[in-house]
Amino acid sequence: MAAIVLRLPLRLSSRNTGIMTRNPSFKTSTIARTSQSRTVVSTPSGAILPKPEKTPFGLIRMTVVVVPFLYVGTLISKNFAALLEEHDIFVPEDDDDDD
Repeated sequence: MAAIVLRLPLRLSSRNTGIMTRNPSFKTSTIARTSQSRTVVSTPSGAILPKPEKTPFGLIRMTVVVVPFLYVGTLISKNFAALLEEHDIFVPEDDDDDD
């Protein structure tokens, strides 16, 4: 009974995704590959699909995206803090702790 219940979503999802064929010579374009997500891990017959292709230079790409946006965010927050202090909206107090 439990096996039937667990296989039902697999059957429904395989109907929605169409016929799954294993053709290594077929390559999708890089544009289509970036927006795909893999939700099915087995064929309707129960065979496990091969591992998806890994994107090379993942760490370099992540660094190229993260570092400039961190820098821009730092500049924006620094300028906004200066603007708040200039208009006396938020002025940090100088706490002299003599403890």
